[in-house]
Amino acid sequence: MTMTMITKVVIANRGEIALRILRACREMGIKTVAVHSTADRDLKHVRLADETVCIGPPPSKESYLNIPAVISAAEVTDAVAIHPGYGFLSENADFAEQVEKSGFIFIGPRADTIRLMGDKVSAIQSMKAAGVPCVPGSDGPLGDEIEENIRLAKGIGYPVIIKAAGGGGGRGMRVVHSEAALGNAIALTKAEAATAFGNDMVYMEKYLENPRHIEIQVLADSHGNAVYLGERDCSMQRRHQKVIEEAPAPGLSKQLRQKIGEQCAEACRKLGYRGAGTFEFLYENNEFYFIEMNTRLQVEHPVTEMITGIDIVREQLLIASGEKLSFQQKDIHIRGHAIECRINAEDPHNFTPSPGLITRYHPPGGLGIRVDTHIYADYKVPPYYDSMIGKLIAFADNREMAIAKMSMALDEIVIEGIKTNVPLHQMLVRDVGFKNGGANIHYLEKKLQR
Repeated sequence: MTMTMITKVVIANRGEIALRILRACREMGIKTVAVHSTADRDLKHVRLADETVCIGPPPSKESYLNIPAVISAAEVTDAVAIHPGYGFLSENADFAEQVEKSGFIFIGPRADTIRLMGDKVSAIQSMKAAGVPCVPGSDGPLGDEIEENIRLAKGIGYPVIIKAAGGGGGRGMRVVHSEAALGNAIALTKAEAATAFGNDMVYMEKYLENPRHIEIQVLADSHGNAVYLGERDCSMQRRHQKVIEEAPAPGLSKQLRQKIGEQCAEACRKLGYRGAGTFEFLYENNEFYFIEMNTRLQVEHPVTEMITGIDIVREQLLIASGEKLSFQQKDIHIRGHAIECRINAEDPHNFTPSPGLITRYHPPGGLGIRVDTHIYADYKVPPYYDSMIGKLIAFADNREMAIAKMSMALDEIVIEGIKTNVPLHQMLVRDVGFKNGGANIHYLEKKLQR
């Protein structure tokens, strides 16, 4: 199979990631189709794409989540493939299946892999089978026998966390510190899960008190080759949402990176994984515990690109067109340090979204500064979607210099007319706990509470 297979791609997303995909396609000589809602006519990538198709009104479920509309856009434009980006339909196995059934290439893993990894219980079971370290837990859904559940919790050791199998984004979970609170917590989480996800299946895991969030980026082709591109530390979080990401993770030894990286690459080979993916781990006391796998491109992929020099979106396109990976593990070298700040259109103090007209915009610049954004002066941020309007990435020879560059870039950026979380980032990059490196996932939340 050669690259000529993919000649035209439907970009089934919006905002900065849609522009990122468009750039990769244009560099490779691939034609692009931008699908958009009526609210997104003025998006940068919509203006730059070879063709555009309006797929519905502003609400996501009537546009970006409307599977028939996205597929018919591919049909009317004679596209060959569909790139889902992240969010929206990117981890929807039914969508991936329908794309392939309709005769198009889905730029991502096979539908059955997405389905397997989308269910937390089956994901953990398959990781255990593949030799990836997991959080000690119930190894399956909890039954109604309270005695059995008490026995399980004792074996795991308190505190434990009850999680909904169909959950995500920080919803459908409860921490239990004592035997007395267990029964009630299970019942409440089940009820919540049934309402929120239409599935009342819950499972139990050890609750790690102060872990870091470290993830491994992988690439795998359809010929059984898989590599890992180092790790990212995404521990700076608020309400389970990442705020700052960096690569490599501070204080992680080369040996440990190699060990966990190899385990992830091997799991990809065993699963027959295809495309870009990320293994997410909680990391505490030099131990990795698998939590979930993201079967898509991630928001924070640029930090990995900066330290490896590998264009992950380009690789996704090559893999989807049937190409073999053009490099092996020994060819991947990690150098320097990269940090990414997610820039959101929101109040930096109470985090309420701040859509509206951007009256002035000036991006920062200089060696090692990358800005991934779709905004421009006179662009109107719509109120219907996620508040992220861009990502600021700083790269340097070491972490200290990367932080200094980021600090300067944050002071240089100008976004007027709306509120943004730039002041939060300015505070964070000067924060001693962040500067020291290795802060845990609760650090930012506690700092904001103070």
